[in-house]
Amino acid sequence: MFVRTERLTVRRFSSADAERFAAYRSDPAVAHFQGWEAPVSLADAQQQVERFAQADPEAAGWFQYAVALDGVLIGDLGVNLHENLMQADIGFTFATEYQGQGYASEAVRGLLQYLFVDRALHKVSAECDARNTASALLLERVGFTREGLRLSHTWFKGEWTDDLLYGYLNPQQPTRGQSA
Repeated sequence: MFVRTERLTVRRFSSADAERFAAYRSDPAVAHFQGWEAPVSLADAQQQVERFAQADPEAAGWFQYAVALDGVLIGDLGVNLHENLMQADIGFTFATEYQGQGYASEAVRGLLQYLFVDRALHKVSAECDARNTASALLLERVGFTREGLRLSHTWFKGEWTDDLLYGYLNPQQPTRGQSA
């Protein structure tokens, strides 16, 4: 376990998560702004979950965290740790039936606490499709600052999309112009 919040556990994936993972990632509403196409087969989900379970959360690159409520997988959080091991990008995916209840905000806040306090990262960034207002609002709600808009920047699922850019500096570390 990496993070425990009031209602959730943010932990490593296990093989037992594959069926739930395939189910929510196969939902077209969940996949709409994500980089995969629905449906996700159980065989593909099993391979992905196995790869997630083997990954090293302290190594540069993507690491996927499972988010569980009362032991049931309800979503996942991705962290792309940069080569410098001092900054990261994040992403999040939650099953439709668990959206709009504060679970994603709670999980992201818990993950940020872990990344800033336990891992001492300097900055966490995120980006989302500008049409994905729910994700943009979540990022702002948990403390991210909107840092930019890239117009017609990403060719995504057959069309050019605008990208919103967000950043969150570690509040416990000095920023530019401040001494340690």
